[in-house]
Amino acid sequence: MHKIEIKTERQVEFIEITDRVQDIINKERIEDGAGYLFITHTTAGLTINENADPSVAEDIQMALNQLFDAMPFRHIEGNSPAHIKASLLGNSLNLLIEKGKIVLGTWQGIFLAEFDGPRTRKIYFRFIPVS
Repeated sequence: MHKIEIKTERQVEFIEITDRVQDIINKERIEDGAGYLFITHTTAGLTINENADPSVAEDIQMALNQLFDAMPFRHIEGNSPAHIKASLLGNSLNLLIEKGKIVLGTWQGIFLAEFDGPRTRKIYFRFIPVS
């Protein structure tokens, strides 16, 4: 299993991690199979979305902020919106790997979605070979 550590810089941000995952695949000479990504935090998530135009990630952040940031939550730490946003995106992704490359659409990338930063986040990657 491989660990990817990322230090986020802002309270809310999307950080593309596609190249970091592909680097592991290249280093391990993984050819065909599946990959599993898991983030060990309750206020950050993982998603696959457009990586060509950064305004898409900005729009996702804006929409999530408008939906949840003004609600009167009871959680004493004050980060309930971050927990909800992370739950909506999810804490894991399944990836297909073919001929040593992550199978993604033309405009797709893998993102860490930070909702309660800045923090150091840990993402784990495990390869599952095809038998």
